[in-house]
Amino acid sequence: MMVKFDEAEARLFHKKFVCKRCKSVIKAPNMLVIQGKVKCRKCNSKALRTVRKK
Repeated sequence: MMVKFDEAEARLFHKKFVCKRCKSVIKAPNMLVIQGKVKCRKCNSKALRTVRKK
């Protein structure tokens, strides 16, 4: 997926993470995710990844 505008890319990918266990989307600051302080709301997992750009 080619994003044509910087605003669109920020809206789709900025500060969004996906739980590796239940695939729910979570908006959180990058540093808190790296430090492991953010958990998934559904399954309480700390295994998060960024949204994939196709």
